[in-house]
Amino acid sequence: MRTAGPHTPFNGQTHPDEQVPGGHRGWADRVAEELDRLTDDFAYANLAIRGRLYQPIIDEQLEPALALEPDLVTISAGGNDMLRPGADPDAIAQKLDGVIAHIAETGATVVMFDGPDVGNTPVLRSIRGRVAIWNENVRVIAARHGAVMTDLWGLHELADPLMWAPDRLHFSPLGHQRIAVEVLDSLGVDHGLVPDALEAQPARTKREVRRDDLVWARKHFAPWVARRLTKRSSGDSITAKRPKFGRAVIPGAGEQANAQISSDRHPSDPEAGQG
Repeated sequence: MRTAGPHTPFNGQTHPDEQVPGGHRGWADRVAEELDRLTDDFAYANLAIRGRLYQPIIDEQLEPALALEPDLVTISAGGNDMLRPGADPDAIAQKLDGVIAHIAETGATVVMFDGPDVGNTPVLRSIRGRVAIWNENVRVIAARHGAVMTDLWGLHELADPLMWAPDRLHFSPLGHQRIAVEVLDSLGVDHGLVPDALEAQPARTKREVRRDDLVWARKHFAPWVARRLTKRSSGDSITAKRPKFGRAVIPGAGEQANAQISSDRHPSDPEAGQG
C-alpha cells in the first residue's frame, strides 16, 4: 500500500536539513521515517508547498495526489487563509467538506489537522476566535467522513516558545517532532518516536519580552505583512519536494523511505505497528 498527501501546514512545515529533498525535514518526514521502519515496501510523496492558500492547494495538489492512488492522505488546507483579514472559516469549510468527501470515496485514510492555539503569539492572538471557529468546522468534517483527526489546538505543549521557529509562524524542530508523535498516535501506530524534551528557560522581564516582540515584528512580521500587501508568498519560488512516490536516505539511518506518507500496509493495521 502507498500513501501520499496534499499538505500545506498551518504554521509551516520544516527545518533545515541538507540531507533531505528540499533541504528541510518536517513532521511529515519524521512520520514517514517511522512508518518505513514499521512497514514493508514503503513509498512516500509530499506535494506540500508552504504559504499556499486553500484554493491553490486544491487546484494544484489534490488531483496529482489522488492520481498516485494513495492509501493515506494527510491534508491541512485552509489554515493560511485564517491569517488573512476577512477570511470566512465557514465558507472555506463548506468547500473543504466536498474535498474530504472526494478523497474518502477513493478508500484512502484521510488525516486532518486543526490549527494550533495562537493565543500566546503577539498580533496573531487577534485571530484566535476565527481559528477556533475554523477548528470546529474541521472537526465536524473529519467526523462526517471518518477522517483521522490530529488535534493541534489541544496540544498544549505547542504553547511553549521553544516549539516555534524565530519567526513565530513556523514550527521549530521540537515542534515538528511533537506533531509527528501526535500524528502517529492519532493513526494508532505502535511507534517508537518520542517528543524531544523541553529545557527550562530563565524567566524574562516584561522589558525583555517587549524587546523581543519588537525585534520579531521588525524582522519577521513586517516582511510577512509586506508580502500580503503585494500578494506574494514565501512559497512562491518553491516546488513540491516529493511529487512522486519514492525512497530516500534518512539522515543517520541508511536507505529508507523518507516523507509524507506512505506504506504498503495500512498504518492502522495492527501488523503495521510491529517492528
